[in-house]
Amino acid sequence: MLNRLFRLSENGTTARTEVVAGVTTFLTMSYIIFVQPAVLSGVMFGQPTGMDFGAVMTATCVAAALASAIMGLYARYPIAQAPGMGENFFFVLTAVPAAAAAGAAVPWATALGAVFISGVLFLVLSLVGVREAVMNAISPSMKHAIAAGIGLFIAFIGLQNAGLIVKDPGTAVRLNPHFASPDLVVFFVGLLVAAGLHARRVRGSILWGILVAGILAISLKLLLPHLDAELVGTPLIAESALVNRFEIADRVVDAPPSLAPTLLQMDVRGALTLAMAPIVAIFLFMVFFDTVGTLVGVAQQAGLMREGRLPRARQAFVSAAVGTVAGACLGTSTVTSYIESATGVEQGGRTGLTALTVAALFLVALFFSPVVEMLGGYAPVTAPALVLVGGMMLRNVQHLAWDDYTELLPSFLVLLGIPLSYSIADGLALGFIAYPLLKVLGGRTRDVRWMSWLVATLLLCYFVFVRSRI
Repeated sequence: MLNRLFRLSENGTTARTEVVAGVTTFLTMSYIIFVQPAVLSGVMFGQPTGMDFGAVMTATCVAAALASAIMGLYARYPIAQAPGMGENFFFVLTAVPAAAAAGAAVPWATALGAVFISGVLFLVLSLVGVREAVMNAISPSMKHAIAAGIGLFIAFIGLQNAGLIVKDPGTAVRLNPHFASPDLVVFFVGLLVAAGLHARRVRGSILWGILVAGILAISLKLLLPHLDAELVGTPLIAESALVNRFEIADRVVDAPPSLAPTLLQMDVRGALTLAMAPIVAIFLFMVFFDTVGTLVGVAQQAGLMREGRLPRARQAFVSAAVGTVAGACLGTSTVTSYIESATGVEQGGRTGLTALTVAALFLVALFFSPVVEMLGGYAPVTAPALVLVGGMMLRNVQHLAWDDYTELLPSFLVLLGIPLSYSIADGLALGFIAYPLLKVLGGRTRDVRWMSWLVATLLLCYFVFVRSRI
């Protein structure tokens, strides 16, 4: 049955190979189970958003399982899906504050409404087949700059959350020299383990880094009561997050947390406002290009491209769109295709059975919520994942048009603007507004597509008439 459903023989693979590939993909992307609830709940930043940690964890696993299953059964591609890194930070750091500034009663619910609307729009675009026009409107350099800029942003946040980069009144930020802090010790060990294993191409390197850092944190927590009271009482230890915020779970396995706090809580009406329109547009843009890049990249690696085209592209896009809509209904941010799927392809994954295996493993992970909450709630444990993923995303700079200043400067503004403004939206706006203007000044007006003008105009109007008045 599996052979007939997924055309295993036709694709030169076996059920065993596909399952192994699915396990490999899951291991490389499973860090999102720990990171996503920590981000969306605000636990990672010490500033609660109001979203329930457990509900977000359940929503993340269910959304990932559903979206991956649809991709496997409908599009039949070995590509897993889950809430995206980058989109989740945009959700918390830009969408939620924008909703609050617009007067939303429950900002995170309004932000979920924006995710829902963007998913519906993405679904419509996928069904009517206009994705090519939208995709071609943005230059390749800008697309790569966005990915690299988000990577820098994520890595910067990871360093801050770990306590390695701290605020400074004179220079804005500075390096924390207290490397003996238990928080930094946990962070450095997790980062070095994850980076070292990744360099050796060990499957699940990021997950292993999280687990090793978590075991170290537990060990230190248990050891502290047995150390000299004078040592434990020093500010370096007494004021650490390990002492004040980290709690050891009293069990490993438990029933999945309830979805009730986030299920169908999205405020669609609140998101249908002028103030939230740019947020919806950026969510749409991010999921669109994340999906395009991942689908093309993984399909190319797997040898699934046909004459430069992606077979069943519409089904693949529909799968991602449905995942985003379902995720918003469940209570999580934008669902997108994961580039980590490439690890499963390297293990021989060629069909939807790989994605279906990933879906099953996300459902199994639901029953380990106490461990997820323990590790996800302590930033030094999850911060290495942010730094490492951010570093991986930075490799996109190699594809910038270094010899074309009309392409390079807008790309640079995006790349630098995202982390320095602490806002993905503001960083994108800098580049998108500058792009058509520089093309005109450089005598290359014909290179600018009408949609680029439309996006630049909308963003400029947003800043002049909306953002400046908030």
